[in-house]
Amino acid sequence: MKYLVVGPAWIGDMVMAHSLLRQLRKQDPEAVIDVLAPTFSLPVVRRMAEVNEALDLAFKHGETALGPRAQLGLSLKGRGYDKAIILPRSFKTAVTPFFAGIPERVGFSGELRSWMLTDARKRLPREIDGRIADQTVTRFISLGLTAEQARQPIEVLNPVLGIDQANRDQVVAKLGLDLSRPVVCLCPGAEYGPAKQWPLERHAELAQTLVAKGYQVWVIGSPKEAAAGDTIAAGDSPHILNLCGKTQLVDAIDLFSLATAVVSHDSGLMHVAAATGVKTVGIYGSSSAEFTPPLSERAVVVSVPTDCAPCFKRECPYGHYKCLTGISVEQVLEAVESPA
Repeated sequence: MKYLVVGPAWIGDMVMAHSLLRQLRKQDPEAVIDVLAPTFSLPVVRRMAEVNEALDLAFKHGETALGPRAQLGLSLKGRGYDKAIILPRSFKTAVTPFFAGIPERVGFSGELRSWMLTDARKRLPREIDGRIADQTVTRFISLGLTAEQARQPIEVLNPVLGIDQANRDQVVAKLGLDLSRPVVCLCPGAEYGPAKQWPLERHAELAQTLVAKGYQVWVIGSPKEAAAGDTIAAGDSPHILNLCGKTQLVDAIDLFSLATAVVSHDSGLMHVAAATGVKTVGIYGSSSAEFTPPLSERAVVVSVPTDCAPCFKRECPYGHYKCLTGISVEQVLEAVESPA
């Protein structure tokens, strides 16, 4: 079988989609799997061992571009795909596989796109007989199974991202990183919104506490998190380094492999860290680990019971952010130092 998998728009979701690719390879060790994904997620896709080719879906986030998507599909017609698995639910993401003429096209129904699919699946309810059935990862995997198989308990093979040791060594040298102290990485960003972000002053206090206990701290993120990194690294400690904006996504993958632990919000970098095998501490506010857990045996989730959580909002509807402010530095530190 030759598959075209249309990947999701978020980095975290793309990492979780690796569980589907692993399932396809388990079902058919000879399967050829190409992944069509947004440009920014291609570095992550290329670290997945099952991927034959990572194809660039070169459209901006939210860009409809139906004509260019159709043209892209026509350009893929000669590649001999047997089946397309379309992970996003939007109309636009079904256009390319449809115009590519792929005989089987599986995806969830929605946005009036069912006519472009040969197998339009209904989303499962959030819970079946007390069992969570609407996790993002199990939804993805279900599209690689028959409809009957998808109604049974679904095995999850955790995502695994490869480490490029040569690149890691180059990044360490370029940034002048000293590995004499054990490393804890802090990832203060969450693209979704502030309802996922633990207060920066707590990050800063955690960083200072870790340094006092003999660790060094690397703050990892995009250029958007540079100011947050400055806040966390404020002061004169040589053991707290703000690396936000100084690394590419693939560099973060490789640097995580050097860490004792990674502390992150429920974000793309949390899922990336978990997939590298490093101990991952996931801080959850408005979202829930019941639906988007860090997929690793070495993951620890930190959250506090709050009447209004999970609300899955980008910003707190009440303005108090108790689901985040209720999480103490001591709780996160305990998670970092737990034996998981």
